[in-house]
Amino acid sequence: MKKKYQLAVALVLFAFASLTWSFKEDLFLVSKNLDVFASLYREISINYVEETDPSGLMHTGIDAMLATLDPYTEYVPESEIEDYKLKYVSTQYGGIGASTLFIDGKLFINEVMEGYPADKEGLRPGDQILKINENVVKGKTRMQVSQLLRGPKGSGVDLELVRDGGPLRKRIVREEIRQPNVTYSGMTPGEIGYVRLDKFLENSAQEVKDALLALGRQNPRGMILDLRYNGGGILQEAVKIVNLFVDKDVLVVTQKGRNPQKTLSYKTMADPLFPKLPLVVLVGPGSASASEIVAGALQDLDRAIIVGQRSYGKGLVQQTFNLPYNSLVKVTVAKYFTPSGRCIQALDYAHKDADGKTHKFADSLMKKFSTKSGRGVYDGNGIYPDVVVNQTKYSALTAAILSKSLFFDYANDYRKRNKTITEASAFQLTDNDYSQFVAGMEGRDYSYNSRTEELLNDLREEAEKENRLPAVKAELDGLRAKTLGAKKAELMTYKPEIKRILETQIVSRYYYDRGKVIQAFQYDKELAAARAVLGDQGKMLAILKGEGMYKTIGSPVKAAAKSAADPEQD
Repeated sequence: MKKKYQLAVALVLFAFASLTWSFKEDLFLVSKNLDVFASLYREISINYVEETDPSGLMHTGIDAMLATLDPYTEYVPESEIEDYKLKYVSTQYGGIGASTLFIDGKLFINEVMEGYPADKEGLRPGDQILKINENVVKGKTRMQVSQLLRGPKGSGVDLELVRDGGPLRKRIVREEIRQPNVTYSGMTPGEIGYVRLDKFLENSAQEVKDALLALGRQNPRGMILDLRYNGGGILQEAVKIVNLFVDKDVLVVTQKGRNPQKTLSYKTMADPLFPKLPLVVLVGPGSASASEIVAGALQDLDRAIIVGQRSYGKGLVQQTFNLPYNSLVKVTVAKYFTPSGRCIQALDYAHKDADGKTHKFADSLMKKFSTKSGRGVYDGNGIYPDVVVNQTKYSALTAAILSKSLFFDYANDYRKRNKTITEASAFQLTDNDYSQFVAGMEGRDYSYNSRTEELLNDLREEAEKENRLPAVKAELDGLRAKTLGAKKAELMTYKPEIKRILETQIVSRYYYDRGKVIQAFQYDKELAAARAVLGDQGKMLAILKGEGMYKTIGSPVKAAAKSAADPEQD
């Protein structure tokens, strides 16, 4: 026994010594290469035949170095610090409460936030901004526009605008703008509570808690947490949110880094708010990072049923480090692992191909893990839902109309013609409204290349190479003419999906962001599936216990077979 103990101690000491030597070797190489880089930078800056931009050279060098790693490791210069904080940390800033949109080089108000200065002063979507504090906006970037509109609370900003062809001037006093993490919460039919969490920034867990407490007073039979559009944020907020549904002292996530100091485990620290309330979490391709921590932990602990499509697959943890001159760098320091031990990172940034491209981990490399009740789950490709709902995919026509902002124009015109509309939850465009939209598209550019057109172009090129074009030209031209005719008819073919987007745009002109969420419930397949699951106690128990088809979730073999059979299946 004593010899075994001595051997174990020796192995630990050897491992520690090896690790220490490895870090010393790394530090020597870092110091050596810094000297080389500094000398090279100095010689080029002093001796190059043309005048150089020292800041530009350095920024290019930094960007090139970080490009070899992953897209989450990034350098943030002092000029971009405020935007960085707003994106990754804080939900508050000084501004007017309006988003903007460039269309054909012109700057327009896109949306206004209810109750904030832009709304109070009567700014509307569709107003064109010409000047901000006498600064002409033409030619400026979105970042430059944001910097002009933002400023300290209580400070003023002068806007010169055009509305309906006429000039308009507005003096707006900035306020502290707060972008909520929870953008909507409320009860849905069947006594089911619903909370939509769009960000994991500061105070997100408290916002979820407040929403749950408010809904809890209405005695819901179940709860839906919507993370479909949430790209993540602060890891600790994710842990706190899991704790709202899971008992104290339960492992939620472990992060493991090459540096031992970055290897940490996070457990729940308080008694749960709703330990028994039936719970469904909605996820999709836009759910990433902290969203996947919440969904993965609740799935591994058999505490919630996951509904939707496979999540993005970001299993990497970042930490910021301060740099000289008020700049900073965000570095990927670790991978995170859900309670079952799986890492759901989908892209292998450590092994890029000869062209520098990153690929997904091969199915053959995926490992199987077990949830608390023994259900099989897999690593290496996001969180696979317990109940899969095919993702809604838009046609090329709809995407083209979106990219050219033609929905935006129609919604603004509709608002001018109609002072009021029905309540958001019931609003739908009439057939007459849609006919007006189609008529308004006459002469508008919403062109796109369909797959058929691309194949016809390829066929024409091949015919030219083989000197056969004269023989088939008439037939090709005829097919192209028929294809163009079919494209015009697509405005009716894809009427349902185009109509839904138009309705969402229009509702926002009357009921702001909240109205868009409520109106979209009419068509929300994932929400309907979640409510159906919560209404079927037998199915819920079968899923959580892993009975029958629910014993294994997201098997690479089964998923590949289903994707081949159903192209829309994620």
